[in-house]
This record gives sequence, structure tokens and C-alpha cells, in this order.
Amino acid sequence: MIAIVNYGVGNLFSLESSLKAIGHDIIITSEPDDLRSADRIILPGVGAFGDAAEKLFTSGLVQSLIDEARKGKPLLGICLGMQLLFTKSYEFGEYDGLNLIPGTVCAIKNVIPPSLKIPQMGWNSLNFTNKSEIYSRTQENSYVYFVHSYSAFCDEKYITATTDYGAALTASVQNGNVYGVQYHPEKSGNTGLDILRSFCEV
Repeated sequence: MIAIVNYGVGNLFSLESSLKAIGHDIIITSEPDDLRSADRIILPGVGAFGDAAEKLFTSGLVQSLIDEARKGKPLLGICLGMQLLFTKSYEFGEYDGLNLIPGTVCAIKNVIPPSLKIPQMGWNSLNFTNKSEIYSRTQENSYVYFVHSYSAFCDEKYITATTDYGAALTASVQNGNVYGVQYHPEKSGNTGLDILRSFCEV
């Protein structure tokens, strides 16, 4: 059973549909007990970090997420859900994340050429930097779908793939059993489905 965390932020329907399409049982939940009984957890998210963090920290789910991750349960953060895995974000202020991966979330405008549009929106390719199980079915330079104005900045040892948008932006990360993808696998066609398949096998 895969638990999708419902804390009021995220496109849950397309993620639910994708996981069902590859044959997995899921539960969309706001209950800590469901996170404890699930085999894997997915933390989705869209929107601004501060609003999402407030909703997550008031949901009563944070300690359960941290506890399950520390026990070794596979946890995948998607888009804003990935950013919430980090220590802090500086999106319209300074906000605490879950600190499951050391690092910060900052505006991409600080590192990309001013001629490029923000947000980065659309298909872009993956450049692998460290081996990750979630790419067991995925070829390097495969395209996935991004929508983001902020990016994670952390030690290179946590970065499993980057994407080139005038600079090498963090596309995915891993810290042991904690995984994060900045792109939307549920909107990335067969490549995205293969990434979800691989996560569901770790």
C-alpha cells in the first residue's frame, strides 16, 4: 500500500491515476496511522513553500513522516513536496522544512541567465549525477515535466540528477530511503510512470 499525503496542497488526482495505472494500491490520507501502516509514502505539493509548510506542520503528520523516514520507509517528495524535505526555504521569507535532506530552497532567478523565463515550465532532460534506484528503468537525457521557480541547493552527494536551464538545477535528490524529484512524474508520460514504478520497488 502506498500512502499519498493529503495536507491540502497538491494535485492528488493525477498522481492517484498514475499509481493505479501501474497497478498499485493507494490511499490518500491525512491520518498518521495510515502513514505507519503503508509500505511507502509520497508527499506531493504545488504552490508556495510557506503556505504548504504551514498546512503540513498543522496537519499533525510531520512527526509521523519524520519517524517513518527514520525507520527506513521509502518516502518520495514530488515538486514542492521535494522542497519540503529540505532544511529551509527562502521563498517569500524564511521557512523551516522537514530537514530530512540538508540544504536550502532558493530562487532560480539567482543562478539562471536573465533572458530565461521564470518559472521553468515544460519538458527538460535529466542528467544523472549519482546512481539512484528510481532511475533503474530510465535512460539519461530522458525528458520530464517541470514547473518551478525555486530549486534545491545542497551537497552534491544528495543530488541524483540535474536539468540544464541556463545552469545545472537540481532535478532529483536522495538521502538513503528519502527521495525527491523536482519534476512531476505523474505528468511525464511513460518516463514518469517508469520512475514511479521504480520507486514502488525500492
